[in-house]
Amino acid sequence: MSVGIRHVELNALFGFAERQLHVVKRYWVWEVVWLFYSLVSVLSIGFLASGLGTLGVEGGSFDLHKAQLYLLIGALLWGYLSLVFMEAAYAISWERWEGTIEYTFMAPIRRVTHLFGICLFAIAYGLARTLVVLLVAIVMFNLDFSHANILAALAVLAATTVPLIGLSIFTSVLPLLSPQKGEQMSVAVQGFLLLVSGVYYPLSVLPLPMQIAGAASPLTYALEGIRTSLLDGAGVQAELPTIGILLVMGAVMIPASLWVFSWAENRAKRLGLLKRSG
Repeated sequence: MSVGIRHVELNALFGFAERQLHVVKRYWVWEVVWLFYSLVSVLSIGFLASGLGTLGVEGGSFDLHKAQLYLLIGALLWGYLSLVFMEAAYAISWERWEGTIEYTFMAPIRRVTHLFGICLFAIAYGLARTLVVLLVAIVMFNLDFSHANILAALAVLAATTVPLIGLSIFTSVLPLLSPQKGEQMSVAVQGFLLLVSGVYYPLSVLPLPMQIAGAASPLTYALEGIRTSLLDGAGVQAELPTIGILLVMGAVMIPASLWVFSWAENRAKRLGLLKRSG
């Protein structure tokens, strides 16, 4: 009797293990995304270690305070920038799950109004949350911005909003293309931008292909411009080239992203991808 019970328990043991294997196989895209994110995390730490020697060098010696400010500014800005474009991506997914996406797409408003409204909320929410985090960081780490040029930093941040809207709309296309895998791809895009945009280290420590990818990311210029203003006191005039690059990127990305979204919307309607799938 006891032998039979042990046999049943042993079968159940391997049965549950097999069930989990099938769950992983069913949602394999998520597994790939988390593997990619683990890879990004490890590579980011490695590149951070490689860049530490250049982060806080001042007069030939390592300036810990400057390196700390460099990293904290990167973390704060990344938190804001990533929140904005992820909010846009999840807005489409949330509407699908709530069952309102078809009504939104049938509403008598222009699509640009719809998408810009989502981006407007994301930007306001991101700024508010980043401000709270910044205030806590100032208190916890006794940050000193006495030499910072706040006006120039704000000018770069305002210019960053333009390409950020285009990037947000591009990200929001992914859930339209695939109801099951769109969110996963949004996370993957977020991880790739974290890796190549110089959030925690200068681009010079990256391999050449990643440096090229970083040069195409508007987040790279946003981070560099705001850091220069806050750490080195660069003024608005010195930031004009960075502001110009960001505005040109935005002028290209916004129309392109609206066109891609329109194509993805028509495709989703044609294939019946707007209905709630769970």
